[in-house]
Amino acid sequence: PYGNLTAFRYVLKTVASGAVEGGDSPAAVAAGDTVKVGLLPAGFRLIDSEVIVKTGMTATITAKVGFAYADGVDSAVAPQDDDYFGTGLNVAAAGRLRNATANGSVTLPKEAWLTLTTAVAANAKASELEIIVFAINEGVA
Repeated sequence: PYGNLTAFRYVLKTVASGAVEGGDSPAAVAAGDTVKVGLLPAGFRLIDSEVIVKTGMTATITAKVGFAYADGVDSAVAPQDDDYFGTGLNVAAAGRLRNATANGSVTLPKEAWLTLTTAVAANAKASELEIIVFAINEGVA
């Protein structure tokens, strides 16, 4: 039903206090926090990604983008990876950040969270990031 190549689009917004808009905590995103951005479906081969920083987070914040299985159990076939799509990404300045990792493509054997883990500083402002994941539907073996 998705065709050959699919682009999953996820938007992460924070409010003026630095907390995730609609998140499960009113606390600001702190350095080292991992935000579950959205679900990636099982059976999709992860090919590429792009992070669009529309409104940057607090100055100096960097992030890594990856995935973690929704059931909390790792997979030997495609191990979860918190920086699969990139690390040290400057999410404090507006721009487009392409996946520049050497990671090969993997097919998710089960549903996984797209994650963003921050570093360097806590967020203390409104921001907006768009993360696009390109994947091919191959089904679950």
